[in-house]
Amino acid sequence: MKLLSRTEEILLVAVWRLTNNAYGVTIRDEISRLTGYDWTLGAVYLPLDKLMRKGLLNKETSNPTPERGGRSKCLYELTTQGRAALKEIREVNRTLWEGIPDTAME
Repeated sequence: MKLLSRTEEILLVAVWRLTNNAYGVTIRDEISRLTGYDWTLGAVYLPLDKLMRKGLLNKETSNPTPERGGRSKCLYELTTQGRAALKEIREVNRTLWEGIPDTAME
């Protein structure tokens, strides 16, 4: 499997954390909170579409809600392949940092 980019990893983790409430705005808010950076919706939707094309995410439309003026949300969900990609990148990150003492970062 091809390694995830950092942006892809961040987005997939956010979708996983948000479970049944992962849609554009909540994903953007979650990754902004986690990274400390402000993300635009454009910076979120383009890679989300790419992750869907790669088979790492599924998207479904929710029922319309009164809070959204009768509009639906596009909800995202990790696929089995998406979970496997996250597991792989987590192991790569662990291996990369193995043996580097915390004091070396000071």
